Amino acid sequence: MDIVILAVVIAVVVLGALGGLIVGSRRKKQLPPPPPAAPDITAPPAEPHVGDEAETPREEPRRTIEEVDLPDGSAPVVVEEPPTEAPEIEVPEPTAGRLVRLRARLSRSQNALGQGLLTLLSREHLDDDTWEEIEDTLLTADVGVQPTQELVERLRERVRVLGTRTPEELRTLLREELITLVGRDMDRTVKTEPEDRKPGIVLVVGVNGTGKTTTTGKLARVLVADGQSVVLGAADTFRAAAADQLQTWGERVGAYTVRGPEGGDPASVAFDAVKEGKEMGANVVLIDTAGRLHTKTGLMDELGKVKRVVEKQAPVDEVLLVLDATTGQNGLVQARVFAEVVDITGIVLTKLDGTAKGGIVVAVQRELGVPVKLVGLGEGADDLAPFEPEAFVDALIGE
Repeated sequence: MDIVILAVVIAVVVLGALGGLIVGSRRKKQLPPPPPAAPDITAPPAEPHVGDEAETPREEPRRTIEEVDLPDGSAPVVVEEPPTEAPEIEVPEPTAGRLVRLRARLSRSQNALGQGLLTLLSREHLDDDTWEEIEDTLLTADVGVQPTQELVERLRERVRVLGTRTPEELRTLLREELITLVGRDMDRTVKTEPEDRKPGIVLVVGVNGTGKTTTTGKLARVLVADGQSVVLGAADTFRAAAADQLQTWGERVGAYTVRGPEGGDPASVAFDAVKEGKEMGANVVLIDTAGRLHTKTGLMDELGKVKRVVEKQAPVDEVLLVLDATTGQNGLVQARVFAEVVDITGIVLTKLDGTAKGGIVVAVQRELGVPVKLVGLGEGADDLAPFEPEAFVDALIGE
């Protein structure tokens, strides 16, 4: 019996030892970390809306990267911009007979000068008072004192010799005397085609407000209409947007514009314009100068500098002075000062359609001794016309 009990005890001890060994070997092995718990995903805070719109954004379906169409590596798609159209080149109307076509624009001058004189001369008795009224009519139209006295003396003599005065005879008489006064034999050609070289060089000068830059652009149209190629020099670098304005005029008729920086040296721009005109083989270079105030001597001296710099390349063929016909006698003051700085060769009278002072044509020619070559008769692009004495007088006195 004792032997049985001893065997049982030994078996228990042996089993306990084996169990301890198994447990100890398992503890030596590292257990794999437990899988991470899925984080709690909270919905994003709602965007701050106001009033009834305050709500939590709704969930929207999202595509995975497998569902997104990616480029296949082919050439990128080029989006072509619509081509910018070049400005359409205009064809100006011919200049021949343009003043005749625009004669209706002289209606105000006609009523004041031509028709006024015809009415006075048609009186039955032309006494001293009537002749004084004739003188006043001429002076009011800015004909000038000396030309007025000459015209009245010739009219008095011819009326005395003529005797009878029918309306047609009076009109013929007045027409002849006015054409003589305006000047039938003066050379009014704008000299742009020198015989020995190209291009011809035209300098356009004048006071601010006379329409100088616009006149330069219109003159380009006149020259293009007569079959000449033109380069424009925007030497008015002191007036804001003057170069842009001139370039716009040039683009309309296909004329190239040379310009410089705003506030730059006008003489440099003028020099470059002549140089460019030579290289392009242009017929004419038109140079628009700054519209100086004629009372500022320093600025007038700079205008003289522009002319001297241009003449280092070629002589200036024309110097056109632009005058506003509505300024009357003040325009004559401007003309005197400009004539002292540069040799004026021709006059452009603008706004002649808006004034009753058509006699300024006579006065300014007498003052400078140079002819009126062009007249502006409106705001249209083709309203600059070569001056024709016969057509001008016919427009003044009517049919």
